[in-house]
Formats: sequence, C-alpha cells, structure tokens
Amino acid sequence: MEEFIVTIDGPAGSGKSTIAKIIAKKYKFTYLDTGAMYRMIALYALENNIDLEDKIAIKNMLDNTKLDIVENKFFLNGKDVSEEIRTPKVSAVVSPVAAIKEVRVKLVDLQREISKGKKTILDGRDIGTVVFPNADVKIYLVASPEERANRRLKEYKEKGVEADYESVLASIKERDFIDSTREESPLMKAEDAHEIDSSIMSIEEVVEEISKYIDKKIGA
Repeated sequence: MEEFIVTIDGPAGSGKSTIAKIIAKKYKFTYLDTGAMYRMIALYALENNIDLEDKIAIKNMLDNTKLDIVENKFFLNGKDVSEEIRTPKVSAVVSPVAAIKEVRVKLVDLQREISKGKKTILDGRDIGTVVFPNADVKIYLVASPEERANRRLKEYKEKGVEADYESVLASIKERDFIDSTREESPLMKAEDAHEIDSSIMSIEEVVEEISKYIDKKIGA
C-alpha cells in the first residue's frame, strides 16, 4: 500500500491534533498539522503588520514565507515558532487569515505535495471536503463549545499562558462562526465522513473508534 489518506476535520478545540498524533504513531503514518501551517502564516502577518485586505501585501507575504515541519516542530523562515503559534494572539487572527483565498491555495497545494505517495493523516477544516475529497478514511470530530473552551484553557495554563474561560469560549464561538461561514472552503462535514462527538468521550475511546474505520479500510 502506497498512498493512504486519513482526514480529521472539525472545529477548533475538538481534539483533532491530539487524536491525529496518536493515530499517526499507532499506524506509522506521516502526521501533517495543517492548522499549524495556517498559524505560521497568521504569526507572520501579525509580526509584519500585514493588512489582510491588501492583496499585494498578502501576495508578498506568501512569497516571503517558507514553512518547514521537522519532527513535530514548526519553522517559519528558519525560526522555530512551535510555542508562538499556539498563543491566544495568534488564535485570535488565524481564522481571518485562513479565510483568504490566496493563503488557502498556497497551503492546499503544499499539503497535497507533502502527502503525495505517503500514508498520511491530516487534520483541519476542509481536508476531507477540499484538500483530499477522495481520502480513504474521513472523520468529522466535534465537541460542545463549552468542552472545547475548557480544553483550550487547560492547554494555555499548562504552557503558562494567561487566559480566562469566558474569553476563550467567546474566541472559540467566533472562530466557529468565521470558519463555517467563510467563502473559501468553509468548515463542513463531508458527506462520506464519520462524525464523532468527543464531548464525553476519552481520548482512548475516540482513537479506538477511528481505528475501527482505518482497520476496516486496510483489511486489518
């Protein structure tokens, strides 16, 4: 078996990255964190005061950004930005940046190129609908906004980042709205995706559920 694609789509904080990393390790798949790619572009836009309405500025930004992912570390123009891209300030602007057509075109091409000929698991918003509509296994992972806010708050506290529940919840609801209503590749469930609600499920239970679909497909 050469190329085998598993996609996990869903809203912010539903557990996509955590689950995808575990599945990747279990099946020895390549894991591609597409959300981190958008976060790197968002960080560059923030640091360089890019006007998101300025098409020329956006083109120049994309021409001047080189993204690398090495052993789960994220490099923007040669600098390790793994911690910076997970801060609330980046979370606040990543959805508007990801809604820009030029940004999506560049990153979708990059995601397809990286995954070519490999066994890959990718997570994001439009992986099963736009990036890999013919993926072998598609998962749509959801959770309540309140549960996702609690998870995100816990992540911030573990990293020593100050944040409060109400602000995090408001940010998640705003991201949900932007992601699901944007013109370019909105967040939606692919018709052939398996929906899993992780609100009251453990990580192990979600992994087990997804593993069933993968095993069935590969004939394990």
